Amino acid sequence: MFHIPYPPKSLMAAAISVALLVSACGGGGSASLNIVGSGGTGYTSGTVTKGPVIGATVTAYGVTGGMLGPVVGTTTTDGNGNFSMGIGTYSGAMVLLTSGGNYKDEATGTNMSMASGDVMTVAMPTVAAGSNVTGIQITPVTAMAQEFAKGMVGGMTDANIATANTAMGSYFSVSDILHVQPMNPLIAGSGFVATTDARNYGMTLAAISQYAKSLNIPTSFALVTAMVNDAADGMMDGKRGAAPVIMGMAGMMGSGAMAPTAGTSSLASAMADFMTSTANVSGLRNNDMAQLMQKLSGSNGRF
Repeated sequence: MFHIPYPPKSLMAAAISVALLVSACGGGGSASLNIVGSGGTGYTSGTVTKGPVIGATVTAYGVTGGMLGPVVGTTTTDGNGNFSMGIGTYSGAMVLLTSGGNYKDEATGTNMSMASGDVMTVAMPTVAAGSNVTGIQITPVTAMAQEFAKGMVGGMTDANIATANTAMGSYFSVSDILHVQPMNPLIAGSGFVATTDARNYGMTLAAISQYAKSLNIPTSFALVTAMVNDAADGMMDGKRGAAPVIMGMAGMMGSGAMAPTAGTSSLASAMADFMTSTANVSGLRNNDMAQLMQKLSGSNGRF
């Protein structure tokens, strides 16, 4: 639907900003930060999921001129990946950015750490001053949507944020990527009580993990970063604009380029592999996810 040029500001730059902020406050709390709008009653809460990410720093940024603006809050996730933070009197669009922490990788069962420079994001349309915004999900899928919105004409306007979030949700058959909590397939029987949206969301994240395993990538988040770059131009085809997404990891193509089918048929195959693996204890089987796997397998990658 869209073909967007290379965005002007990278996630790495935002990660550096977060590192500096955390350093400034000694690794926790926000007392020493000059947070815009502090003192009000607004707050936001939710969950960080690449598997639940424990001990991650979550920083809330306002949006100015379609790009990241001032910091409006910061906090740390708990043992279940949950977070809650005050955002004072801030009003406007907002980006939540996570860095650090660790998660249990779905395909391998290994506890993995978020490396320096690894970030996930979510872009939220305008919040009203003093409002309580709850249940926000920060996932690889919301990070893809935020990167997509950032590169659109005008950047992260409310309209672009809504369009990008809807497009990514439609691509992975999740009705609301901001508020549906992904099913955790590492919890026994989780599939029996999950909605179709939650199943699709959780198995999409598990498929990314399984695909990274099949490529012998030691840390699955490296594939998340590549997929975020792939999604930036509105098409999952292994490219960001005209340039191939390059990954210096074992298991990739000889040139180090991401496969053109990474976000389509290869991801569908990885989902099928995860469904039959011993790691999947959700109770769901291939026939339960057949519709999404067929959709991804037959997709041309365009949102």
